Amino acid sequence: MKSDEKNRLVEIYASSYIDSEMVKGLLEDSGIKAFLKDGYLGTMAPWYAAAGGSGAVKVIVNSRDYAAARLIIEEYEQNRNNDS
Repeated sequence: MKSDEKNRLVEIYASSYIDSEMVKGLLEDSGIKAFLKDGYLGTMAPWYAAAGGSGAVKVIVNSRDYAAARLIIEEYEQNRNNDS
């Protein structure tokens, strides 16, 4: 893998501001750097950030952290669905 491919930023999650902030916090607690994209716009005018306004706030991570971050997000989603 080329070095520039290892350090790409990728979207790993998209949802409401609250859910995206929760996922970002879980990732950071696990040592994975993450940031939100369209946090303000996705909250105030979600239809501008995403088609139909669904999943307007995105969580972005480095591509080298993708696999570990995906596991954390899958566990979060499973726990959230079990609580419903």
